[in-house]
Amino acid sequence: MGLATFMASTAGRLLRVVLGIVLVVVGLVIGGPAGWVIAVIGLVPIAAGAANVCLIGPLIGAPFKGSELRR
Repeated sequence: MGLATFMASTAGRLLRVVLGIVLVVVGLVIGGPAGWVIAVIGLVPIAAGAANVCLIGPLIGAPFKGSELRR
């Protein structure tokens, strides 16, 4: 549950957004179909961080919404 708690924090959300941006940039630099796939995958952590959801939360027994985890 510690991982989910961290991911719901401001630092965790910021980390997900930054790592997503890194994936998008790396994907665009690589180019081609593989690069585009990497770039699209990078959009997932950006969206999750911005929406304050933890996609792995239900898999590890934590809430999906970050606001529910911080209560």
